[in-house]
Amino acid sequence: MPAPLKLAIIAGDGIGPEVVGAAMNVLAAAAPGCGAKYEATEFPFSAAHYIETGHVLDDADIAELKKYDAIFLGAVGGQPNDPRLAGGVIEKGILLKLRFELDQYINLRPVTLYPGIDTPLKNKTSADIDFVCVRENTEDLYCGIGGFVRKGTPHEVSNQTMVATRFGAERCIRYAFDLARTRQRKHLTLVHKTNVLTFAGDTWFRTFKEVAADYPDVKTDYHHVDACCMYMVAKPEVYDVIVVPNMFGDIITDLGAAIAGGMGIASSGNLNPDGTAPSMFEPVHGSAPDIAGQNIANPIATIDSLGLLLRETGRIKGDKAAIACGEKIGAAVKAVTPKFAGKSLDRSGYGTDAIGQMVIDAL
Repeated sequence: MPAPLKLAIIAGDGIGPEVVGAAMNVLAAAAPGCGAKYEATEFPFSAAHYIETGHVLDDADIAELKKYDAIFLGAVGGQPNDPRLAGGVIEKGILLKLRFELDQYINLRPVTLYPGIDTPLKNKTSADIDFVCVRENTEDLYCGIGGFVRKGTPHEVSNQTMVATRFGAERCIRYAFDLARTRQRKHLTLVHKTNVLTFAGDTWFRTFKEVAADYPDVKTDYHHVDACCMYMVAKPEVYDVIVVPNMFGDIITDLGAAIAGGMGIASSGNLNPDGTAPSMFEPVHGSAPDIAGQNIANPIATIDSLGLLLRETGRIKGDKAAIACGEKIGAAVKAVTPKFAGKSLDRSGYGTDAIGQMVIDAL
């Protein structure tokens, strides 16, 4: 029998503690029926913790987090325009640091229109909006290579370098092919901008074509990122699995969340598929400090992210009970979403605790 999953909980700021609390209540209710075992440890990393202590994340923190099987994150971020958080200190010091230091090289973003959820796309249904974005998560413009010359003067110059390695592109592309192979349509689309980004784009395109030879059962396609944005709005049904570099992935995955009902339903995983370090799972919405502490934040995206955590971590660790528990939570979320028909996911009127209880009842 596998050892209990060790979960590091970073509830974070704003509504983070509320939605994480609701999700953990769901886990406590679901686990016994699946035979899933887990241990949860809370960590204080957040904007509020940084403001209070001046501490973000250091090497000792990373070493401690590496002892866990997965990280469950609520949301981090303080009040908009707080000068104490200028320069992306939290985003770079927590989110990006964890992704890079733990080699979470896959950002997994399901784009699925759940029952009862409204899409802004006319005449599109759940049959049309059901795909997965596989975003490379540790290269590209997010490496932070660049700088300023003559900053603050009329002659200011700034640059930021797009980084693409064969190693980074190939391991992401192979993950996407493996994922596509498990799906019914077995179709994978590379999204880039090869007509303009002729160096980084060429690395990705050639790698994609070469790796495709190892997957003859998977159909392939290529779209420029601007065309992809149009297709996602006009005919999202063309997509099954998308593989995309970091910067373009950051953009199209939020578009994906919008067409699937908004940030209130969108789950995500930052994966280390090799299991050499913990993966991290989180809803894609922010900390929403304007509604924090009012028991009105919708925890559905967080609960769904927990289901994703259990399924993906279970696969990495070979824990069938965790996989079953994740599938059970995912099914319960889909059973609950019809209750939101015609309502705002962000302010549904049900309340954080009540929605969590709905999911528990649906288990």
